[in-house]
Amino acid sequence: MISTARHLLSTLTVFAFVLGSSAAAQEADLAKQLSNPIASLVSVPFQFNYDGGFGPDDGDRVTLNIQPVIPITLNEDWNLISRTIVPVIWQNDVAGRSGDQFGLGDTVQSLFLSPKAPGPGGVIWGVGPVFLLPTGTDPLLGGEKWGAGPTGVALKQSGPWTYGVLANQIWSFAGEGDRDDVNATFLQPFVSYTTPDAWTFALNTETTYDWEHEAWSVPVNFTVSKLVKFGDQPVSLQAGVRYWAESPEGGAEGVGFRTSVTFLFPKT
Repeated sequence: MISTARHLLSTLTVFAFVLGSSAAAQEADLAKQLSNPIASLVSVPFQFNYDGGFGPDDGDRVTLNIQPVIPITLNEDWNLISRTIVPVIWQNDVAGRSGDQFGLGDTVQSLFLSPKAPGPGGVIWGVGPVFLLPTGTDPLLGGEKWGAGPTGVALKQSGPWTYGVLANQIWSFAGEGDRDDVNATFLQPFVSYTTPDAWTFALNTETTYDWEHEAWSVPVNFTVSKLVKFGDQPVSLQAGVRYWAESPEGGAEGVGFRTSVTFLFPKT
């Protein structure tokens, strides 16, 4: 009887260990998928950013980027990945004594046509159009221009590592005639490392070159995130810092901060 009980206890212990290891592996896999901008995974990030040093009066800005990512299956070989960035902004004295503004900024909508299977060498890629939508609710929150151009991403995932680059080019084609035209190149090289217990350490830049004004914006971001579960709901919690290595005249300077909460909806 005692031998049977011991055997049952050992079996349950092994079973619990296997289940725990399997759950940890699933969480690490989800965390790694988040490092892929065009993963076949529905996610809804809420990203909070703080930046300061704007203009002659050291203005500051808080931005909440709402960034849903929705993969759409086209057929057995191809996905269409929708990535939307809707900024909600509060800012103060970003253009001298300009006071406070609160509302929506301009929306950026990207669509990536991406093969479901990685290409030669394990490269994951996607290409498509990007659109700039003048959703700003205040002249100081948006450019009041419609824009469009190409976008693309290429990356590789090897073991715990993910590295690649995302890029786009936007030209304005319509909008308010008294506002500056948009001609901007965006480059986002990135690298991240995901641990077996679903911690992710990431480094990237979100570099923009403004061809109209011949000016660079180069924030360098370092973030740490952890995938957790609230009940059955997987959520990624992230915090990090950024340093403005280069910014246009009157732009952000020094150190900024970022936190985010991302809700994941994996296929069941």
